[in-house]
Amino acid sequence: MTIEGVTYKLATNDGENHLHGGIKGFDKVIWEYFIKNTAVVLSYHAADLEEGYPGDVVVNVTFQLTVDNEFLIDYKATTSKPTVVNLTNHSYFNLAGHDKGAKELYNHVVSINADKVTEVESDGIPTGNLPEVSGTTFDLRIPTVLGDVIKKVPNSPGYDHNFCITRGTEQGNLFVAKVTHPGTGRTLEVYSNQPGVQFYTGNFLPEDDSLVGKGGSVYKKHGTFCLETQIYPDSINNPKFGKSILYPGEEYHHTSTLKFLID
Repeated sequence: MTIEGVTYKLATNDGENHLHGGIKGFDKVIWEYFIKNTAVVLSYHAADLEEGYPGDVVVNVTFQLTVDNEFLIDYKATTSKPTVVNLTNHSYFNLAGHDKGAKELYNHVVSINADKVTEVESDGIPTGNLPEVSGTTFDLRIPTVLGDVIKKVPNSPGYDHNFCITRGTEQGNLFVAKVTHPGTGRTLEVYSNQPGVQFYTGNFLPEDDSLVGKGGSVYKKHGTFCLETQIYPDSINNPKFGKSILYPGEEYHHTSTLKFLID
């Protein structure tokens, strides 16, 4: 990537591409932590050129559970040099139960507040185009049964796409998505101040019994979903996607609220 006329070589860990922060992304490092009232704050200092990124970057992420059944995630970061910061949370959900698999995931009803998506190449890299979702399997603005559409996603084994959240002049946290499992009534609503959300349906989880989780449960393809609020992927190479560079003296601030309820 090139920032301010300087080209930086990032670590490649997805073929010729860079994914999830590189070979040793933030999900693979040890964070400092402290308890603050009802929250936990995780802190990490990424050294200049760690995984290829310029700048000493200090990150603080706060996780908090509220009495209103909300899980709040607050990300803040600063840098010593112009760099790219685009943090998210990759938690997996199956509202029927962690061990219920694809059969029940297909019963989930999904709605995403997005009128566009970032079009991608066969390797998942954005083309730079932002097509309208109307009339496509990406039109999830009206609640849709996941099983009716997941196998119709073009050129993909399911959803793994950035949806462009519909925003007017409003600032702050806006409604991003809602997912309900009708059989239990369990519902997840997501709100965020970020412009996009990556909707992922566990397409690349194994189809055999090799991934074993809690209580010996086996996690397989399409057994789960993620809603990852974020800046549009590869924004550094697509200026029309919006601001992606963090400069010294600025603060990256990303908030996300996951609200759980019975619908």
